[in-house]
Amino acid sequence: MVIAHVAGTPMSSSSFACKNQPISSSVPQLQKISATAPSSASSRTSTRRRALSVFVLTTSFSGLIRQLSLVNSSTSWSKPTGQSFVELPNSGGVKALDLRFGDGAIPADGDKVAIHYYGRLAAKQGWRFDSTYDHKDATGEPIPFEFILGSGKVISGIESAVRSMKVGGIRRIIIPPSEGYQSTSQEPIPPNFFDRQRLFTTIFNPTRLANGEGSTLGTLIFDIELVSLRH
Repeated sequence: MVIAHVAGTPMSSSSFACKNQPISSSVPQLQKISATAPSSASSRTSTRRRALSVFVLTTSFSGLIRQLSLVNSSTSWSKPTGQSFVELPNSGGVKALDLRFGDGAIPADGDKVAIHYYGRLAAKQGWRFDSTYDHKDATGEPIPFEFILGSGKVISGIESAVRSMKVGGIRRIIIPPSEGYQSTSQEPIPPNFFDRQRLFTTIFNPTRLANGEGSTLGTLIFDIELVSLRH
């Protein structure tokens, strides 16, 4: 299953109850995941949300990176992967931290992949601008985001991250501006007009770009779970 403890739409009532609240002096621990298999679609969704809950981000970018670099070794992820981000090869500077390794297939260009994600903007104190858990079907179930890997329609940082994941894996990534949104037509696009406007007016703010802030304005943090793929 996707990225961790940040404030935002809850995976569970406990793990996301503090939307956009300042972080405490100590780093919160990751939520533990039950080993018992869920017995219904509702419990499967609840389990996935717990697996996807993310750290509350700090108000400064440097503090944000510091917080994201910490993983509690006592958590119940099936395969702990270490405590630091690594730069993905040939990714243009995308940094990744695997919170859980998947045990399914690895996607290739041309595959249709489905992911759940939380997307955050570093320049807005880790503001969550979008989440697949906000996108519901008629029954109230969250709808994964689907795209063709290698199509170029999705920001390249996400493609770089998904390309080296296995189905079931959970990964947190830090995407530099050069691998993030280059235009307002790139996906994923927040469906809410006000979220979309706030995101793009921040990233493409001409005054701040002219002041040399481009290296931080468009930095994104995504928590991603690779749900499935189809060849």
